Amino acid sequence: MSTRLSQLFVRTLREDPSDAEVASHRLLVRAGYIRRQAPGVFAWLPLGLKVRRKIEAIIRDEMADAGAQEVHFPAMLPREPYETTGRWTRYGDGIFRLKDRKGADYLLAPTHEEVFTLLVKDLYSSYKDLPLSIYQIQDKYRDEARPRAGLLRGREFTMKDAYSFDYTDAGLDASYQKQRDAYERIFTRLGLDYVIVAADSGLMGGARSEEFLHPTPVGEDTFVRSAGGYAANVEAFRTAAPEPRSWEKLTAAEVLDTPNTPTIQTLVDLANEKHPRPDGRAWTAADTLKNIVLAVTAVDGARELVIVGLPGDRGVDLKRAEVAFAPNEVEAANDADFLKHPGLVKGYIGPWSAAGAVLGEESSTGIRYLLDPRVSEGSGWITGANEHGKHVFGLVAGRDFPSDGTVEVAEVLAGDPAPDGSGPVELARGMEIGHVFQLGRFFADQLGLKVLDENGKLVTVTMGSYGIGVTRVLGVIAEANNDARGLIWPRNVSPFDVHVIAATKEAEVHAAAEALVTELEAAGNDVLFDDRPKVSPGVKFGDAELIGVPVIVIVGKGVVDGNVELWDRRSNERTPVAIGEITQAIAALA
Repeated sequence: MSTRLSQLFVRTLREDPSDAEVASHRLLVRAGYIRRQAPGVFAWLPLGLKVRRKIEAIIRDEMADAGAQEVHFPAMLPREPYETTGRWTRYGDGIFRLKDRKGADYLLAPTHEEVFTLLVKDLYSSYKDLPLSIYQIQDKYRDEARPRAGLLRGREFTMKDAYSFDYTDAGLDASYQKQRDAYERIFTRLGLDYVIVAADSGLMGGARSEEFLHPTPVGEDTFVRSAGGYAANVEAFRTAAPEPRSWEKLTAAEVLDTPNTPTIQTLVDLANEKHPRPDGRAWTAADTLKNIVLAVTAVDGARELVIVGLPGDRGVDLKRAEVAFAPNEVEAANDADFLKHPGLVKGYIGPWSAAGAVLGEESSTGIRYLLDPRVSEGSGWITGANEHGKHVFGLVAGRDFPSDGTVEVAEVLAGDPAPDGSGPVELARGMEIGHVFQLGRFFADQLGLKVLDENGKLVTVTMGSYGIGVTRVLGVIAEANNDARGLIWPRNVSPFDVHVIAATKEAEVHAAAEALVTELEAAGNDVLFDDRPKVSPGVKFGDAELIGVPVIVIVGKGVVDGNVELWDRRSNERTPVAIGEITQAIAALA
């Protein structure tokens, strides 16, 4: 039975919602797919559910081919499993917590590793039960500080999360590859471009971690790739550090007057004017050592300052810093932090270290001092002298100052060498649509998941975790498939196969449209029929463009001559077709 637009629970909007930042959010609301309930929380209307279920059907199909079985967990879970793994605390403010009437703690699950692990522990005890892959499609909850972009960054969202269980590392490798291959098939079937990049595991832990990113200007992730095939999320990018150099022939460091030089540019300008290089080359920002003071706040609220020394032509990438200092929060030090440490002279900070200060003096701060990997042993720098209006020239790492280690927090720049030697990298924006992890044995260790192996010995199970953001993927597809007039769904996820419009009020036109709808349905098409008798053709066409079914049939006055119009929304071409040939013409569309 066809779906009649006169009865469908939908109201299209002519105006954009005031909070819409991106095209997908704007069009999904205007076309009647979703409605906002709260920041980052949406109700799903019939059109949206139809698209969502088609995406889920493709995922289920490929999960079955990969040998995974479907289960379903509650969204509300008890505290205890997350307490055991430490994630109840490590998630900090990022999760929704609640208590029942007896005071017991629960959370709205942001992810389900713990309970999947405990379920397998409850039911399986032998290597003969493995390998096992199970998955669910379930709602998740994260207390995003700034939900944005509609479905692309919400507080409630639907995920497909799968988990593999093996008792050998080789088994995990095989399970991981099956899921990875399934993801490639899923995103290909969904018509989404994707790049697979090395990624940081974050709170998930584990060894191997890869993200599937859809390249898009509205993407939240920056990734890098080289012509030689290297690809990584910037958080996972590792700097190709220079080899240590000898400092035997280097001159001693010298403290020089550099008044009114609180910025890198003013320092470089003065250095070139007052203290030119002996070799005649001009000083650049890359010759300076910038010292950034960060405040790192632990989950228990303890606040620590850390100074990071990095080349002056670089800034700190806070996303990389969050990964480097996870699970702690990271921000630039504020005025109150500086007041507590008067030895830190803004604009003239030098390499303070808990182990010792510039030129061998004892540190009066006790602040950890970490270096960018580019600041290798034997490299010389211009940097602050910890005294207002003075800088040190020729300060050599390792010879003149120690450090408390290295850290990867500097921004990645186009042209940086890929760590695998495959050439310089370029930067691009992408939206994460899938993530695959080799979790290893962390969760099984913490929760006691062991099985007997071939020799009757208890061994700890090794796990993989594999996620696809179902509702985010829907938003990404909408973001990638639209024009100024509305959505244009790929045919395999469109809410309907064909949108039939009765374009005039004449009885013969409506009768012909009814007959055509019956014929199209008999041929296996899911049809949306705009049968509204008191709506003008212009409004019907506008709604058709907005809703985005890619194949539209216009039944108008041409039926008296036996013709209808076939409208391909992808090309926006309208073609007259004999009414008796329309089913074949639709089937022939690529």
